Amino acid sequence: MLRTKRDNDLDLNITPLIDVVFLLLIFFMVSTTFQRESEISIELPEASGKVAKNEKKVIEISIDNQGNYFINQRKVKDSNIKTLKKAISMVRGEAKDPKLIISADKMTPHQSVVRAMDAARQLGLVHLTFATRQVKDK
Repeated sequence: MLRTKRDNDLDLNITPLIDVVFLLLIFFMVSTTFQRESEISIELPEASGKVAKNEKKVIEISIDNQGNYFINQRKVKDSNIKTLKKAISMVRGEAKDPKLIISADKMTPHQSVVRAMDAARQLGLVHLTFATRQVKDK
C-alpha cells in the first residue's frame, strides 16, 4: 500500500527562545548598577581671606546643618567620634600629612565642628582649614 504524504503543520517551539530572553533579562537586571549622585547642601559662612592652594592629598569633612558628617562627599554612618576617626583614617590611607578642610554649614551645631576637630587631632592631622565663602563687596 502506498501512502500519500500528508502536509503536517509545522510546529515551532519557542519555549527555549523565551527561556533565553528571560535569562538575558535577569542577567541585565542583576548586573546593572544605578549610580546615585547627590550633592550635600551646605551654606558656608562668610569670611574675607585668600583662596587656598590645591594640595596633593586633601580630606574634606563636610557637616550639614543637622550635624551629619560627610568625608570627601561620602556620608559617615553616625556621629560617633570613633566612627569619624575610622572614616578619616580610611580616606587618609598612607598619606603622611594630608590637608584637612572642614566645610560646615553656618547653622551647624558647634559640637559637631568640635568633634571633627578632635577626631583630626587624635589622628595627628595638624593642617586644618575651614572652608568659607568670600564676602560680597557691597
